[in-house]
Amino acid sequence: MQPLDDGQQRAVQAAIQAAQQAYAPYSQYHVGAALLAADGRIFTGCNVENASYPAGICAERGALAKAVSEGARDFSLVVVATQNGGSPCGICRQSLLEFSPAARVLCVTFEGLVHVDSTVAELLPFGFSPRSLI
Repeated sequence: MQPLDDGQQRAVQAAIQAAQQAYAPYSQYHVGAALLAADGRIFTGCNVENASYPAGICAERGALAKAVSEGARDFSLVVVATQNGGSPCGICRQSLLEFSPAARVLCVTFEGLVHVDSTVAELLPFGFSPRSLI
């Protein structure tokens, strides 16, 4: 694993803190995400469950929506924080691939232990990207 610079460390801590805001009354599985934009800004999100399960929102897509709404489109790092270092679901991988396939992905525990160090493209081989529409 490559060492983390200050911005990456801040993103890890931001994802861990975002998980504390999760609304997970059904699964009890709190997830926080942080996206480090190319311009240095960090955007966070947490999972928001719903009694109508498909209506729930993943932390990664919440952070992505926040970032896009603020004009960010290019990300160098995605951090996902869970109790056990779990990785993004398939739809989150697909959503992230749209913007930054080469972004580094760190899946960490709430203690900051890294379980996955990869890229978005490596997490979704043969993903459907904008190039697929050509």
